[in-house]
Amino acid sequence: MRKGMQKMLEAKDISFAYSGGRVLYDGLSLQIAPGERVALCAPSGFGKTTLCRILAGYLKPTAGSVMVDGSPLPLRGMCPVQLIGQHPENMVDPRQTMDSMLAEAGDTPSELLSGLGIRPEWRRRHAHELSGGELQRFCIARALAVEPEILLMDEPTSALDPEMVGEVLDVMVGLAEDGMTMCCVTHEMGFAKMVADRVIFMDHG
Repeated sequence: MRKGMQKMLEAKDISFAYSGGRVLYDGLSLQIAPGERVALCAPSGFGKTTLCRILAGYLKPTAGSVMVDGSPLPLRGMCPVQLIGQHPENMVDPRQTMDSMLAEAGDTPSELLSGLGIRPEWRRRHAHELSGGELQRFCIARALAVEPEILLMDEPTSALDPEMVGEVLDVMVGLAEDGMTMCCVTHEMGFAKMVADRVIFMDHG
């Protein structure tokens, strides 16, 4: 990852509640410095996935703002913040083949695909024709292919088969070593210790 692409991610006074639901956040602020790797830990039910979706622009907060280097997230085009979600089936268009999904991100290096254990024949398949682990590998490849300025990971290995977890974690560790600005929600504390400059423990207070 090119050093010039490092950017700061900042959430200012974020408030959010689902329609008719309880308030998840009220005035939450978070700052991740350029090149910093943060591990985010919170108890079950805190809304970690929701927070990741807000930070990546998939959800709009009720109040507050998310900015990259002082600018709001773009309304169109490729977002500088890319999210690798916990449930890959929710991150893809079921009508697309994997090849067409990858094409949205431009050229995907073959070494990235092989490093994630993606087989050539999988690229012609649709999401329902792949296992959760196979699909997650494509989601990771798509996120990395656009050379994001900031990478969010919400339990990125939860859908992977056990033998694949180590390989994917190696890719993530390599990104950290290259200076990628990262925020990871994970229960893999060994991984967090390997990549994180800072661990943030959050609670409902």
